[in-house]
Order: sequence, then structure tokens, then C-alpha cells
Amino acid sequence: MAEKKVIGNLKLRIPAGRATAGPPVGSTLGQWGLNMMDFINPFNEKTKDLMGKNVIVHIRVFEDRSFDWTCLGQPVDDLIREAIKIDKGSGKPNVDKVGKITKAQLKEIAEKKMEQLNAVDIDGAIKIVAGTARSMGVEVVD
Repeated sequence: MAEKKVIGNLKLRIPAGRATAGPPVGSTLGQWGLNMMDFINPFNEKTKDLMGKNVIVHIRVFEDRSFDWTCLGQPVDDLIREAIKIDKGSGKPNVDKVGKITKAQLKEIAEKKMEQLNAVDIDGAIKIVAGTARSMGVEVVD
């Protein structure tokens, strides 16, 4: 069978277990002429254990209006905020620091996200997560 032609790559940040036909899911899938319920029901079922947390979803849209999707779990910035118990990052990360994160916490997040990060090994993944933390105004400590 020939590979189906991909006509769209969508990336959405959706509350786990709570996708509805309203925005952002409904409006985005509607633009591509996709059946929302074919996505919403399986997504809510698969992510119900992460209820209340945001997750990143990649959706590939094919020329025949079919699609497949992959759930990438929580975004790195959410995991950092959760680890150090802050509500949001800093508006001025170089000036206003909002918290501190340890190397051990960075390693734990990096291990969770390793397969999605553009890193060869765990040290590279830790550096990526540390960079995200710094850009949020979170200080990295030993």
C-alpha cells in the first residue's frame, strides 16, 4: 500500500481527558474537515490519568481526510513549574527570578521527556531542560 500523503501537521496543547468540540480542538480540526469525535473520544480515554494537566498532541492530517495523532505528554515548562511549585514563569527572566530548581529535578524531567527532546544522551537532555528553566526565570542550583 502506498504511503498516504500528509497535508497538515497540527500541534495542540489540550487539557488531558477534557477535549471538547469547542475551541481549540473543534475549531482546529474543523478547518481541516476532520470528524472531531474520532479524535476527542480516544484522546480523552487515553489521557484520563493525566486529568487536569495540559498535554501536547501532534495530529497528522492525510489527503483523504483521515488522521493519526500522538500524545507527547506534558510540556517541559509545565513539568518545571510543577517540580518547583510556581504558578508561572517570570516576565523578565534575566532580572526577576521566580524560583530555584536542582540538578536532580532537572534530571528527573529530562528522563521523562528524553524521547521527545532533540538530545543524544541524558546530559544533553538536562541542558535543554535547564535552558527552558532559565528562560522562565528559574535559577539552576546544585
